[in-house]
Amino acid sequence: MPLDLGTSDSDSFRQPAAIEQRGPLDVALWCARQGWPVHPLAPGRKTPAANCARCRDQPHGAQGCPCIADGRWCHGFHAATTDTARILAWWTEQPRFGVGVACGPAGLVVIDVDAHPAPPPEPDRLLPGIHIPASVPLGGLQHGFHSLALLAALRGAQDPSQDDTTLRVRTPSGGLHLWYTARPGHVWRCSSGSSAQRALAWQVDVRAHGGYIIAPGTTTAAGTYTACRPVRLPAPLPGWLAAELERTGHRPSLPAARTPTPVPSRARAAVIAARGGRDAAQRALATVLTAVTECAATAQGAGFSEKLNRAAFTAGGLVGAGRIAPADAEAALVTAAVHARPGQEQRCLQIIRSGMSAGSRRPLNLGDRT
Repeated sequence: MPLDLGTSDSDSFRQPAAIEQRGPLDVALWCARQGWPVHPLAPGRKTPAANCARCRDQPHGAQGCPCIADGRWCHGFHAATTDTARILAWWTEQPRFGVGVACGPAGLVVIDVDAHPAPPPEPDRLLPGIHIPASVPLGGLQHGFHSLALLAALRGAQDPSQDDTTLRVRTPSGGLHLWYTARPGHVWRCSSGSSAQRALAWQVDVRAHGGYIIAPGTTTAAGTYTACRPVRLPAPLPGWLAAELERTGHRPSLPAARTPTPVPSRARAAVIAARGGRDAAQRALATVLTAVTECAATAQGAGFSEKLNRAAFTAGGLVGAGRIAPADAEAALVTAAVHARPGQEQRCLQIIRSGMSAGSRRPLNLGDRT
């Protein structure tokens, strides 16, 4: 039975074990429809699929790497996308890929509770920043479920592991992933529960900006990540948990966001020159250019590369249809891109030329009514 992708909370994904009965491609497409960028995981593993030979032989960062703009999965979650065509291509090439979700661009905060029985740490490492007198017996604490429940109890809140209003995913090792959505504009950082610098609780990790989480339904050599009943979608991050994340240093100090601005004058002029500034071509290009320029308000996690690639593809389609001159289209795109990401001209130009090349092979017929 094909997966119903018609709604964001498909009934087929609300039925017990339904996610686990779907193939990786269906899971990836469903995640993308929620607005969660996905990337491939190595078959049977919980790590990203390997980079291409060039990226392996000449190690470099994701920024500026042409592989991502060219539609390859290099650099793990940095290549994550919601683009259906790209997802189909990836999982058709390797149907056994698992599914990873890039938490930051997806607006997700996932509390990763480990269940590895072990002696509790020193009191100051159990709940960082909360004083626990040495006289308090900790012998009954064995793993992350206990430390998280203790934190909730101290705050007079429900134990998150029992929160059946949000998506909970049981891990093959017996742990639990608690999926929540972040408030718009709130960026949270990842952490490890064993870290001496930033941690929420012992054996409790945080997956957020700069990290990824394994999608329910993904199977590794250890087993399958299984969604718990009855909810299959994340709830908003509870206020008390947000406060604890803030207290424990999970909220980065970011530069003040710049107010989104309209398409820069040079970009707008280039569009207007294409055909008087009033037809469907101008409107189509102005729309995608605006999406690019609005990324200036967010330093990271705005989906800039994907939006620029989409704008370049649209511009290429207009060029292929004879609606705008190639030089004018490129100038408009470069101006919008540099406005959003100053100092990244070379990387932006690679994305633009790759996107325009692909788009020009599919001329855009807008059916003008001018």
